[in-house]
Amino acid sequence: MSRRLPPLNAVKAFEAAARHLSFTRAAEELFVTQAAVSHQIKALEDFLGLKLFRRKNRSLLLTEEGQSYFLDIKDIFIQLADATDRLLARSAIGSLTVSMSPSFAIQWLVPRLSKFSEKNPEIDVRIKAVDTEASSLTDDVDVAIYYGLGNWPGLRADKLRNEVLIPVCSPMLLNGPKPLSKPEDLKHHTLLHDMSRHDWQAWFRQCGITDINVNQGPIFSHSSLVLQAAAHGQGVALGYSVLARPDIKAGRLVCPFQEVLVSKDAYYLVCQQNHAELGKVVAFREWMLDMFAEESRSELLPG
Repeated sequence: MSRRLPPLNAVKAFEAAARHLSFTRAAEELFVTQAAVSHQIKALEDFLGLKLFRRKNRSLLLTEEGQSYFLDIKDIFIQLADATDRLLARSAIGSLTVSMSPSFAIQWLVPRLSKFSEKNPEIDVRIKAVDTEASSLTDDVDVAIYYGLGNWPGLRADKLRNEVLIPVCSPMLLNGPKPLSKPEDLKHHTLLHDMSRHDWQAWFRQCGITDINVNQGPIFSHSSLVLQAAAHGQGVALGYSVLARPDIKAGRLVCPFQEVLVSKDAYYLVCQQNHAELGKVVAFREWMLDMFAEESRSELLPG
């Protein structure tokens, strides 16, 4: 025998409206319009064949039937919320697979991962390094780090940090035979390129420098490689500040100039919408946001 259930969205709207005694506040809680709440209440009243609310002196009141129905269903909603909380709490343990570029993993996450493990010993983080973001959020991945504009349809995306590109080099290059005191001095040095020559071209254009050959110097496939080449004194790189920070903090790299190239892209932590409130995903998201906020307050980089 099938159960006779009312339209559940309408019941949800009724519970919120009855609890607040306000269609407006119910609409705000449910992130819908007041008209949508009114429509859902009307649908429920038609289903039941009863009036659930009445208006008196610009106030919203429950009818006797509405009051009785609300008292019967409110505990159901409380039980449903409690059951959901218990389930999400259980989801805060186990393995968490995180996908990101190899450079982000090497330069940023790996050196800090022990801090997350100390706070969340029940979560076993598994890092999956991928070269392309487009296919990184597969069924076996819980969250991923994307670099872009933040518009990935169907995904939840939390911005971690905006990015700037900065010139970096080894300290021994800074004060070597051909010192670097102004951007024009780069004509005497090898340029190191991350993926393409476009970033250096944009940086020189921003500085108003037109007489330096940007088509010289090696191109590296990963950001971590170009930073390592710079740290070994092989030339000057235009590095992503987030990825360069560990080497700058350790003294392996220095910033010879204050001029930076502001990127239109940013780092985001992304996940499927239906995974967003899993306990382990929430724990990792909050830790990432806290880490980036903390490091932004103690920023060592120019700009």
